[in-house]
Amino acid sequence: MSKPRILFVGENDGNSRRLVSFLAGMELDVERSAVLPEPSALTSPAGQVSLIVVAAAEQGEEQAERLRTIGAADPRPAVVVLSDASRSRALLSLLREGVIDHVASPGGDLAVYSAVRSGLALVRLAAENEACRKNLAKSRIERSRNVRRALELEEIYDTTLENLMTALDLRDVETFGHSQTVAKYSQVLAGLLGIRDEKVLDNIRKGALLHDVGKIAIPDSILKKPGRLSDQEWEKIKLHPALGHGLVKEIKLVKEAGNIILHHHERYDGTGYPEGLRKEEIPLEARIFALADALDAITSHRPYRKERDFAAAREEIRSHEGTQFDPRIVEAFEKLPLTRWERIRFETTRLLPSIIDYHKLASRT
Repeated sequence: MSKPRILFVGENDGNSRRLVSFLAGMELDVERSAVLPEPSALTSPAGQVSLIVVAAAEQGEEQAERLRTIGAADPRPAVVVLSDASRSRALLSLLREGVIDHVASPGGDLAVYSAVRSGLALVRLAAENEACRKNLAKSRIERSRNVRRALELEEIYDTTLENLMTALDLRDVETFGHSQTVAKYSQVLAGLLGIRDEKVLDNIRKGALLHDVGKIAIPDSILKKPGRLSDQEWEKIKLHPALGHGLVKEIKLVKEAGNIILHHHERYDGTGYPEGLRKEEIPLEARIFALADALDAITSHRPYRKERDFAAAREEIRSHEGTQFDPRIVEAFEKLPLTRWERIRFETTRLLPSIIDYHKLASRT
């Protein structure tokens, strides 16, 4: 480790030589000069010093101006002036300006030692602060880049989810718009239950969008069969939650989304699938989704039945409270008037293409 460089400014007399020797004994790299050098000489890499000890016999205005210029340099060396009490008034203004850091008696070795150590500590602290400032600025730049990168990845991720959801809808045009609608219903229900964390709400949205992703692995001959499914075909349909969860767990989908995909067909009384969970064993987000899914199914057209209005949906949901649905979720659902739920559905689906256009699109795939 290199020694701190000290510039001693003073006449080549006995006292100056003694002080230079004394400072050298403090394990400092001491250079001597009869006069203060030009400030430009101190800013070059070869001329930079940590501390200047000024022991010149005269400390007039010219020297004060030179010290002011040195004090404005970057990096700024600490300045210790050795002076007796007779010059203290003149030096006071320089101390107040911050041009010099310490004044000590040239004959007091302990005072000189203390002033030099304090000056070096100031320089070291200033250097550490500057390093911290640069590191902080670098960290802010890097964080800004990471935020931009994360936002870009999030956009790509959301687009991928939307495209995957669209691919699912194209397989079954009868459930056109279902994923977007149940995603919105689920978020609203979660909010009514007091969930305010934006990340959790967005994760619920993602899980709702992808709840049927496992149907990708179900053959069209089963998925689109117009008649009643056989027991064997029904067992294959019941595999789609586990299949979907298996598909997405490799991309480390967040907990809430994975829970919806795996458990959206569980029932509050334990008669659902794939694991037969009951009550609070079922993740809250899956219980939320179960009601949202039923609300959209009841109020949507299906080949085997006509859609029903929201009043009928409310009565059916009430009739399955405690069996299919968590009573707490039913209570949250009823906090909003039916007109609000109708409005949510309208706002969610109004920007989608018409079902006729969607049939045309599906026929081309």
